[in-house]
Formats: sequence, structure tokens, C-alpha cells
Amino acid sequence: MFEYPPGATPLDLDEANGLLARHITTQNQLNEWEQINILAAEKWVNRQQFKAEATTNTEFAKQLHKRMFNNTWSWAGEFRRSNKNIGVDWQTISVELKVLFDNLRYQLENRSYEIDELVTRFHHRLVVIHPFANGNGRHARMMTDIVLLSQGCERFSWGSGNNIAQISPIRANYIAALHAADKRDYSPLIFFVRS
Repeated sequence: MFEYPPGATPLDLDEANGLLARHITTQNQLNEWEQINILAAEKWVNRQQFKAEATTNTEFAKQLHKRMFNNTWSWAGEFRRSNKNIGVDWQTISVELKVLFDNLRYQLENRSYEIDELVTRFHHRLVVIHPFANGNGRHARMMTDIVLLSQGCERFSWGSGNNIAQISPIRANYIAALHAADKRDYSPLIFFVRS
């Protein structure tokens, strides 16, 4: 049984059974194990020179999720196969992501918004789609940072929180900013990502 912070997506039994590290018995152990996996992905990101055309697509999004969670979940890098408390219908994930990435490439080429607003809107939509069973927020933040890097920009600070996935005032501010963006008010999220 896992304990979920506010705004987190609960796993169903099949998804929970995909845990590779069978020695894990508590939520804290799971959090630490996932964080080690994510730090390895971070090291990989820091060694790359990203190009927008190579990273703004569904296959790259799946590969990144797998890199972030491959030592934790057997289904890392695979789209969820059930509906959740958040996200589009699971059967439309591929279509929604194709539209998102097509829009992102068009907006980057045409500078439809200032870069911070453009990638903040991308981040919000990726969270709304919620393509994976777990790790969507962490994945969406890393994907957003990679888009920034591909444009020669600095990564976001994400509220300067060490681990925004844990219960904290920073997480509460992040969730509140996402909810404002749900209502088409992106200003709190744009402020948060560089705060």
C-alpha cells in the first residue's frame, strides 16, 4: 500500500505489481529508490546536447520516462492502460501527445509566445495528458527542462525545491499553479517555474 501526497495519481493493483525492487516495503523507501533512478537520468541529461527535432516527439517522451524509472517499474516508458483521477482517456494518449508535440514544434519555430510561457504551457498540457501510470509530474518537469536546453535556455528552478514530489509548501504552490492553468490563468505557473 502506497501513501500518496496531495495531487498524486494512485496506482492500480496491476501497476503496483510492476514494482521491480521487491525489497521496498514503505513509501519512503519507494521515494528514495525512485529518486536514485531519477538522479541517474539527470546525470544523463546533463551530458547531452539536445536538439528540438530529436526531443519533441512521443518516442523521446517514452524513452525519457523509461530512463527515469527503469530500475523501479516494469512498465517504465509505457503509456498507462487505465483511466486515473487526472488525465485524458487512456485510449487517446498517443493522439493527444502527437498534437501536443506538433503544436510545440510549430510554436518553437514561430515563437508563438516568449520561451518561458511557451514551455510552461507545454508543461501544463503534458501534465494534463498524464501519459504514464506514475511519475508524470517529474517526467513533465524534466521534459520541459530538456525543451529549454534544446533552445539554449537555462532550466527552470521549479520553486527551488529539492524534491517537489514530496509534501511541502513548494508542492502546494506548484499544484495551485497547475490548477490556475487549468482555468487558463498561466501567470502563477509562469512565475513558479522561475521562482
